[in-house]
Amino acid sequence: MELSRRSALSVIPAATLWTVSQALRAEADPRGGRPGDGAPSPRAEDPDTLLANTVAVFAGTAASNARPEVAPKLASLLATARARLAAMDGAGQGELFDGVPLGTSDPNLSTSYQYLYEIALATCLPGTGDSGLHGDPAVRRRVVDGLARLHDEWFGDQAEGYYGNWFHWEIGIPAHATRTLVLLRDELAAYRPDLTATYIASMDAYLRNGKGGDVDLDSRFHTGANLADITTNRVLQGALLGDGARITKALADQLTVFATVDPYRPRHGVTDGFYADGSFVQHGSVAYTGSYGKGLLTRIVQTIKILDGTGYVPDGSLTGVVRGWVADGFAPLIFEGWMMEIVKGRAVSRTGTGYADVTAVVEAVTDLTAYTSGSDTEALAGYVAHIRGTSRTSLDPAAFVSPVSIARYADILASSVPAGDLVPAASHTAYNAMDRTVHRRPGYAFALARSSSRVSMYEYMSGENLTPWFQGSGAHYLYLSGEDQRQAFGVDYFTAVPPDRLAGVTAPAGQRRTVPELYGTLWYDNPERGFTSSSESQNAYVYFPRATQAFSGGAHLGAYGSAGLVLSDDAAYAAHRAGTLPEDLVTYRAARATRSWFMFDDEILVLSAGVTGLDGRAVTTTVDSRIAAPSSPVAVTGALRDGSPWRRNGSAPPAWLRYADEGRKTSVGYVFLSGPPPSVALGTVTRSRRLVRLDNPDTPVTRQVFTLSYEQPARSRPAATAHALVPNASARQLAAYAHGPLSVLSNTVRLQAAVHTHLGLTAANAFTPGTHRAGRLSIDGPAAVLLRRTGSGTYSVAVSDPTTERRSVSVTLHGHPLRCVSSDTGVRVHQVPGGTRLDVTTHHAYGRSLTAHLAEGT
Repeated sequence: MELSRRSALSVIPAATLWTVSQALRAEADPRGGRPGDGAPSPRAEDPDTLLANTVAVFAGTAASNARPEVAPKLASLLATARARLAAMDGAGQGELFDGVPLGTSDPNLSTSYQYLYEIALATCLPGTGDSGLHGDPAVRRRVVDGLARLHDEWFGDQAEGYYGNWFHWEIGIPAHATRTLVLLRDELAAYRPDLTATYIASMDAYLRNGKGGDVDLDSRFHTGANLADITTNRVLQGALLGDGARITKALADQLTVFATVDPYRPRHGVTDGFYADGSFVQHGSVAYTGSYGKGLLTRIVQTIKILDGTGYVPDGSLTGVVRGWVADGFAPLIFEGWMMEIVKGRAVSRTGTGYADVTAVVEAVTDLTAYTSGSDTEALAGYVAHIRGTSRTSLDPAAFVSPVSIARYADILASSVPAGDLVPAASHTAYNAMDRTVHRRPGYAFALARSSSRVSMYEYMSGENLTPWFQGSGAHYLYLSGEDQRQAFGVDYFTAVPPDRLAGVTAPAGQRRTVPELYGTLWYDNPERGFTSSSESQNAYVYFPRATQAFSGGAHLGAYGSAGLVLSDDAAYAAHRAGTLPEDLVTYRAARATRSWFMFDDEILVLSAGVTGLDGRAVTTTVDSRIAAPSSPVAVTGALRDGSPWRRNGSAPPAWLRYADEGRKTSVGYVFLSGPPPSVALGTVTRSRRLVRLDNPDTPVTRQVFTLSYEQPARSRPAATAHALVPNASARQLAAYAHGPLSVLSNTVRLQAAVHTHLGLTAANAFTPGTHRAGRLSIDGPAAVLLRRTGSGTYSVAVSDPTTERRSVSVTLHGHPLRCVSSDTGVRVHQVPGGTRLDVTTHHAYGRSLTAHLAEGT
């Protein structure tokens, strides 16, 4: 099932958003102006409509709250409010709530505002008149008094505030405070009519990364999901003040997050947001669809709901953009209801699950169905049903934000809409703009995380993801169908598996220390040299450093694809070695390897060359790491090249191995084509979740850990290896690989290439300048190429520039001359002596593959 506007990501911003944004700015301009054609037409009653919509979003309506499916949500909200009131009763000196001391902790101040909001919300829930909280004037006045006290003692003084994390002061606290002001606006008007304006003035003053108490689109803090949060707060504040200019200015600012990021011509210098290939980047260089991206999706859909029935946005174009985000940006990253680890940044260390992450996406998609029609509505509703039907856990709609969404979700599940994924079961998605790849087949999904001079190697921040160092260095996650992914991945995977033994990574020997261990704080503190908690230097060299090489990417041809990566030092080590960073800033040198992943139907072929630890260090390349419950009946079996059984204590290299967890009915096969004998480890470990995140509970996690790796001793020569991952393989299937169909053509630091004879597919990554020969192909490198014989005398070719730096790439197919049947713009086909040459313009393609279809004859 497919949405009708799959191209929305690339066409709507240029065609529509600029016009609407400029019209809103003209409307907000206090000097006046003529919005012109296509301008929104706000009405005098729109602020009241907007506020009423907001209350409905968070508190529900009489109709929604009468539904039995919504009852658990209402019960949860009421129970939370009663617990907050009890904490308020027990507060000590310097507290508004028991156990939440104020004065030096910005998270505690934000939590206090959250608790007030939760109490206020419980007093506004339609249909809960017998709760003892609904409409209770005494409770509402307690909240108002709490707001006043927080402002008077801990928030209003600009000289005392703004300690800790900027996020709390510019986004978190304003979000809770503003919603509370919306919910209790009648009570405030009667009891404290001055408080709303006082709060909004203080929140403006705390917008210190802005300009003049407003958003600054040139600020690196006011981008992507952060910008959506700030502008939503300001829209609601404008409605509270009856300030139409504030509303329209905030909406004009928010519209910029709908625009597809052009990495070659970024507006306001911003590289945060969605890209044409569906990538989502936050913090300038972090792949973040599964955390900040879902936050942006949630906030934008809420904005659509809040604006419903007003004249602020004149048409449905915004909904079209968001549909594109869902189809291209989110759906490929969700496998059987689980959000993949490769796009969660530091959030991989949190105890929430990938299923919980997807709950927010499902709510947003559910709400979008109310603003679409026809086949689009059917596709979105079908996707909701698909996630519900394939998830290994029961999605809990009580976790939705809005009671209205719960009722709508129940209607979808009760309808006759056919369930359907928005992604084909056999598909390959190349997220070139964030160095991520997703390869899916019936039965499994393979997700790969890379890095480059464009994309961060990892993300650490605020005591989260304490040991992230190799998560963007070829780490992979192989999700098997039918499995509860909580048992295979999530926080327990990162807790149980050592950081240098994550599946797929090449890491040097040596102990690394976390940022808190190194410096005694959550960051490297050196203001004299430009290192503060949220400085650009902290981001670039401590929180999320990029790699220092450009080659990361591959070719994409239909449902097949490749990826290549050259391992390099991160920006911190390179800058430290160059003498531009303080001496006491600790950095670490990476290993070296040139790596390729060729993704077929039943196999992912992995080649590595030039593998070395440098500086005489040992180095480990992990083929795979998997976890299981301590009682799971895990078995590792295999066979040698002569067909005899493999034994763990033997010295002969296996032809294949098979990991099987009979308790979960899952298995992964490994076929070894070349390289030293791998090492197999299987043991039980117990570690605390706090090892990966300081705020995690000190919960011991006991897991069986299986690790399959190549171990190179210190001072060994650079090595080359070739193996294939075979998901869901039986022993019989693995034994058959002795007769093909995989064949390695080249495995060097210059060229890695292989053939899959059954598919008629040749895959090649050329890493260095010069001409490279692989089978029928001659490649002017660096480049990535896929060639497939698709029929008698017909061929398909895909070419990309994984460095994103070349203007063009030339590829020659030797043999009978071929004619061009069709090709992408920028591909020119010529017959040359001895074959056919493709000249492919890769300038400004940002790693995208360009294809041509060829045939024999003239």
